[in-house]
Amino acid sequence: MFQSRSFPIIPLLFVLIAPSIHSQTAQPDTASNRVQLKLNTEEADAALAILDRHAAGTAITDADWQRLFATEPYVRLKKREASMHRDFTDDDFRKFVLSPELAAKATILRQTLDTWRRADLVASARRVLAYLPEQASIKAKVFPVIKPGINSFVFETTTDPAIFLYLDPEESAAKFENTVAHELHHIGFSSVDSLTEEKLKDLPPHVKPAVEWMGAFGEGFAMLAAAGGPDIDPHAASSPKEHARWEHDLANFNQDVHLLQQFFLDVVDQRLNKKDDIDEKAYSFFGAQGPWYTVGYKMAVVVERRYGRKRLIECMIDPRELLATYNRAAEELGRDGKERLALWSPELMQKVGVRLAETKP
Repeated sequence: MFQSRSFPIIPLLFVLIAPSIHSQTAQPDTASNRVQLKLNTEEADAALAILDRHAAGTAITDADWQRLFATEPYVRLKKREASMHRDFTDDDFRKFVLSPELAAKATILRQTLDTWRRADLVASARRVLAYLPEQASIKAKVFPVIKPGINSFVFETTTDPAIFLYLDPEESAAKFENTVAHELHHIGFSSVDSLTEEKLKDLPPHVKPAVEWMGAFGEGFAMLAAAGGPDIDPHAASSPKEHARWEHDLANFNQDVHLLQQFFLDVVDQRLNKKDDIDEKAYSFFGAQGPWYTVGYKMAVVVERRYGRKRLIECMIDPRELLATYNRAAEELGRDGKERLALWSPELMQKVGVRLAETKP
C-alpha cells in the first residue's frame, strides 16, 4: 500500500505481548536497536468481547464500550478516517459492532485473530531488513482491527508509524506476515527519506514531481522484500485469484513501462502541471496492485539478479538511478538473448537529469 511518497528500510525486532498487546520477542542480534515492533490487538479483543456478551444476552455496559473506545487502535482509526474526511462517531461504531452481519462472523473473526497472533512477525521484519539501507530503522505498531472498511493501510509513518490491517478471515497467517512485511518496508524506508531528499533537492520545479512519483516504484521494492528474494513467488501466500491477477498484470510490463513513461514526460513537459491533476493520474496506477507494483517489482528483480542486492538498495535512494540501472541490465539481457524488455527512453533520462554513461552497474 502506498503512503504519500515514502518507501522504507528496516532493523531489530522486539514485539511486546501482554493480554492485548501480543508480542514475539526476538533474540538480540546484529539488527538490534534498529526495529521496535508491537502487535496490538486491543481493539479487536474489545469488540469481540462485546460480541460475546451480545450473543449471550448479557447487558453491554458503558464500561464495555469505553474499553473499546479507549484503545489506541480505535482512537487512531478515528483520527485517520477524519483526516480522510470519512469521520465516524462512537454511535456509528456501536451500530456496526451490534449489526447482525458482524455477529454472524464473530467465531471466524476470533479464530482469525488467534491465528494472526501466532504469526512470526520477527521473521517478516528480518526478511525486509535485507532490502533496506544500513541507516534505516523501524519503529512500528501493527493493529489488526475489526472495522466497517475492508482496507489496510499505513498511518503517520514519520511520527508514530502504524500498520492497520482489516481482520480478514480469508487471510492466512502467512499472508498476514507477508502484508506486514510489505508495509514494514515502506515504514523502514521512510526513516531515511532525508537521503532521497538530498539527492533530489536541486531538481528543477517542473522535473521534481515526476522524479518524486518515481518513488512509488517502492511498492515493487516492498513486494520483493516481503517475499525475501527474486526467486521467491511474491504471492505464494495469496489466493489463486490474487495470484492470477498478479501474473496477468505482470505480463503487461512492457506496455506499462510505456504508460508510465508517458506520465513522467507529461509532467516534465508540463502537459500535466497542476498538483491535483498530477496526483490524480499517478494514483490511477496503483489499482489493486497496478503498474507501480508490477513495474517496480520487475525492475527491482532485473537489477538484483544482474548487479546484486547492494546495487538495488542504492537505486532505492534515487529512483532515477533505478531507471538507468534497469535500462543497462535490460539491454544486457537483450544482447544475451534472454528477454526483451521495454526500456526507458533517452528523452526521459535526459529530461530528469540522468546521463546513462555515468551510471554504475
